[in-house]
Amino acid sequence: MSLREQARAWLEENLGGRFAAARGLGGPGREHEAVELRRAWERHLGEHGWTCLGWPRRYGGRAASIGDQVAFHEEYARAGAPARLGLIGEGLIGPTILEYGTDDQKERFLPPIQRGEELWCQGYSEPEAGSDLANVQTRARLDGGDWVITGQKVWTSLAQWADWCFVLCRTEEGSRRHRGLSYLLVPMRRQGVEVRPIVQLTGTSEFNEVFFDGARTAAGNILGAPGEGWRVAMATLGYERGVSTLGQQIGFGRELAEVVETARRTGAIDDPVLRDRLVRSWLELRIMRLNALRMLDSGPGDGGGPGPEASIAKLYWSEWHRRLGELAQAVQGRAGLVADAGGGLGELQRLYLFSRADTIYAGSSEIQRTVIAERTLDLPR
Repeated sequence: MSLREQARAWLEENLGGRFAAARGLGGPGREHEAVELRRAWERHLGEHGWTCLGWPRRYGGRAASIGDQVAFHEEYARAGAPARLGLIGEGLIGPTILEYGTDDQKERFLPPIQRGEELWCQGYSEPEAGSDLANVQTRARLDGGDWVITGQKVWTSLAQWADWCFVLCRTEEGSRRHRGLSYLLVPMRRQGVEVRPIVQLTGTSEFNEVFFDGARTAAGNILGAPGEGWRVAMATLGYERGVSTLGQQIGFGRELAEVVETARRTGAIDDPVLRDRLVRSWLELRIMRLNALRMLDSGPGDGGGPGPEASIAKLYWSEWHRRLGELAQAVQGRAGLVADAGGGLGELQRLYLFSRADTIYAGSSEIQRTVIAERTLDLPR
């Protein structure tokens, strides 16, 4: 039996009973849903070997091929399984630790990620260093056996539930831009760490501000050498465009199908302009899949960081999804402008509002275009 067939059978059997209520929960704009049930689901996945499939067997993975990993993520999305709370740990910091971590760090941090026991968040963006990551001002200094961290991060996804955060900060006094940065692993449930949720247009809070006021982490909780944080951080960004994007596109297809069905119900399908937009959206989603497969096949760019395909893919899917949100509003007509009696939002209204964030987080569209222009097209700065 292929891994795809195994995954399909396991998901069908296990998304029932205690986890039946978790189907379809979570995801962008809905991460507040059933957090404890979804944490239990993370542990259940890990216990049965359905997390970290591409990792070495020594750390709980299956050493699965890219093709098998894609197959699992597609089956996971098709089954309507809940959005993963452990995705940042499994997809970002885990592979980074595998590449840059010491043996002790791998033994300490990888097994709890694989078992779904520890959740992670990403401490990159700051109020004055959002897409301009090299302008990081959060600082850390060594004090005895600890790094002491002072500063602020923002737009930190899932920080209110995370156990750990990987934090890019400045550890060399007087350093600027890409130099003097270090990549620290910081416990979130410690004195000196404050998380303030940011309420979004949808009324929910996936993103957060995180304040470090003398927060401490052990001196050994650093990936790479002090001052090498930029290189490690770029490797993490490369993993951010990983195999899970194929599963994400299954979800996009489900949203598009709902938009089409709504257009039929409201009569918007008879408008030739809207019909053209629907067809174009369908075609572009197919192109998105081909681009994603090409990116996975190409591997990392020079120096181990993300190649130009990563920026192309991020720009493409985020702009596509934003346009889908606008199309979702258009096919609803006037009904799309009104919340229900209790102020609640429909799925297509939530899609419209939250998809505005897609072109900002994980690297804004402006920055992605600059990366493509300078690194791929070799245009002047």
